[in-house]
Amino acid sequence: MKQDSTRNVAYTVDCEDYVHVVKFSPFDSGNACSLIAYGGNNCVVVATCRFQEEDAEVEGIRFKTLRTFHHGIRVDAIAWSPETRLDALPPQIRFCTAASDRKIRLFTSDLQDKNEFKTFDGHSDYINDLVFAPKDGQEVASVSDDHTCRVWDLEGNEKAHFVLRSPGMSVCWHPEEAFKLMVAEKNGIIRFYDLITQQAILSLECEQTPLMSADWCLKNTLKIGAVAGSDWLIWDITRSSYPQDKRPVHVDRARLFRWSRVNENLFATTGYPGKTSSQLLVHHLGHAQPILTGTAAVSSGLTWHRTLPLCAVGGDHKIFFWVSEM
Repeated sequence: MKQDSTRNVAYTVDCEDYVHVVKFSPFDSGNACSLIAYGGNNCVVVATCRFQEEDAEVEGIRFKTLRTFHHGIRVDAIAWSPETRLDALPPQIRFCTAASDRKIRLFTSDLQDKNEFKTFDGHSDYINDLVFAPKDGQEVASVSDDHTCRVWDLEGNEKAHFVLRSPGMSVCWHPEEAFKLMVAEKNGIIRFYDLITQQAILSLECEQTPLMSADWCLKNTLKIGAVAGSDWLIWDITRSSYPQDKRPVHVDRARLFRWSRVNENLFATTGYPGKTSSQLLVHHLGHAQPILTGTAAVSSGLTWHRTLPLCAVGGDHKIFFWVSEM
């Protein structure tokens, strides 16, 4: 746990496995610490972290592993359940993973004797993203290269099935829009589905491909962001189905887009890993240039802290943390 000034990384944590994906819990777990999970080649590690930016008694970062879950196969995506509580007796940890065998796994643990997992079968190709229903956590939505978005209950039964026109890259469920699902496709189309009628109700267009990642702004339900080609793009869905703002940012290609959870004008993008490293950029809509540039060797995953302007990226046996301005 050291401060690293060479690449302006605020903190670095050493990990027991290669980090393919890293995810802060977006939900309040009833504990002062934040929950974070990372997925490796055959395990998922769940930990808590606390930063000096939020607690004067912490020097740098305090990172504590709670449990390592055997996974047996590479982890490609992680979604946290809002039912995860550290203040319950006993505590409950619940999350889903997507893996390279095209299966979804639902893990539930009390961090003691109870460690269960269920497998959801149905996708016929690589799963790119998944998310829990943000209010009650009783459903999971997933998107795949098999040109479908599927909604599952916690027993693994399929509750809804949307046929896409290209691979599904991102799926978002907004806590203020519990009956709508946002699905972003590789062909540059972002659609919103009404989960009650199971119909598409709105679509946005990038006008460029490939769309690799999209996100729905937590602080403003009208704002959508994405990366396609080497650009980031921002929509205000009340104004037009075409982006209001876009900018080229990553020379090779952009890989991930994530809104900050604390400021509707703050977001981060990553590029594809190059020969040695890949780039993390933090952008603010009030500034023409990125407000933070970071590099990490073979980076993967991108996640924002729930209450701080702090984001994390995975790497080779490491997690890197950057702190930006609001």
